[in-house]
Amino acid sequence: MLETTRTSSGPASQQLERVTNILSEPDVSPFGKVSRIVGMTIEAKGLMASLGTVCIIQSVSGTEVEAQVVGFKESILLLMPFEGTEGLELGARIRVKNRSDQASVGQEALGRVLDARGEPLDGMPPPKCAQSVPLSGTTINPMSRDPVDEILDIGVRAINALLTMGCGQRIGLIAGSGVGKSVLLGMMTRFSSADVIVIGLIGERGREVKEFIEKILGVQGLRRSVVIASPADSSPLLRMRGASLAHCYAEYFRNQGKNVLLLMDSLTRVAHAQREIGLAVGEPPTVKGYPSSVFSLLPKMIERTGRGADGLGSITAIYTVLAEGDDLNDPVVDIARAALDGQIALSRDLADEGHFPAIDLQGSVSRLMQVLQSSEDQTRASTFRRLWASFQQNKDLVQVGAYQGGTNADLDRALRIKDDMLKFLLQDMNEECLLGDSLRDMRALIDGD
Repeated sequence: MLETTRTSSGPASQQLERVTNILSEPDVSPFGKVSRIVGMTIEAKGLMASLGTVCIIQSVSGTEVEAQVVGFKESILLLMPFEGTEGLELGARIRVKNRSDQASVGQEALGRVLDARGEPLDGMPPPKCAQSVPLSGTTINPMSRDPVDEILDIGVRAINALLTMGCGQRIGLIAGSGVGKSVLLGMMTRFSSADVIVIGLIGERGREVKEFIEKILGVQGLRRSVVIASPADSSPLLRMRGASLAHCYAEYFRNQGKNVLLLMDSLTRVAHAQREIGLAVGEPPTVKGYPSSVFSLLPKMIERTGRGADGLGSITAIYTVLAEGDDLNDPVVDIARAALDGQIALSRDLADEGHFPAIDLQGSVSRLMQVLQSSEDQTRASTFRRLWASFQQNKDLVQVGAYQGGTNADLDRALRIKDDMLKFLLQDMNEECLLGDSLRDMRALIDGD
């Protein structure tokens, strides 16, 4: 019957012939096959799927690998596995698992350490989170967001008084390697007045994950935290998923009306993961090898945080930004400074002197401090910063005896109270300083002089 229809020349037979030809094409098959594997990129034919679709690749030997569609090349799908490509061969069968990547979130994750897939890393049963949300998050109309008008007590004296942060502010912690950013993050976690803390450890050394949780975060900090860890040996896709999952949990708790503190260590490793993905699917590199998708991804991720709409909670986000080689003109550092509401810069020179937290006041700013603090306290903070900068800039002259008193009024005053300023800026990692105490100490230091 089919053969007879094909040989006839009527419109109905021609339409049936076109449908038959389409159905015989591999592009509409529910299964596809691996046609090529290059590095971490898998090319597949015979399967139609949209960007972000999660697929299962099954080899002849029975090995199953989860992969996600990350791009297209004409009629070929470009996939990247969540783990590795070991055990796969040409012709391995591919089927769709989920048309979009979803995450399960809920209160049950508090006090838990999870991987990028939401599976436990702490040896406990998986959290039974019932709510499913898209990993990409939801967009909030900027005109619907509540203003940032409430101070967040971070528990660190120098930040509370001189770089005051608000609930819903986004700030960058810019530092090179080994200057104490992990310790400072731990202090913020334990001492912060936030209701819930979400920590994303993305692309860091696996050894540091356990050390951060046990030695820096501690039992007190973990009790009200959700930790998402995707260390450096994870695939770039898992590192990206870990960052998105941390934002999903922060958004979930914000929608519950809570003030959330999101700590992401680090934004630079997220950019590196997206660079690996972008270059693998053929994106042209730009400055320092970063494809253009990196520079659109980071602001989009940052905008998921901040104040919620209609009186809901807030997400105060602190993103660590690794200044490679202490280069503050790195493109990731530059885009972070432009997209965030301020930055806290850590100085290697101060760290080498044993000054912790090694906050460089001259390179740090909170852009919302002027709407959070009283004008009197803003004036005191500006005076403190000016005197400290004068002392730092002329320290060498003073040490060699080349400075004569009376030449510079600010420097004379700074030298008179430099020991008190230094004591104000130093803080042990186990010492908590509340917002009220921080402001009281600053007022006593500046007004008393």
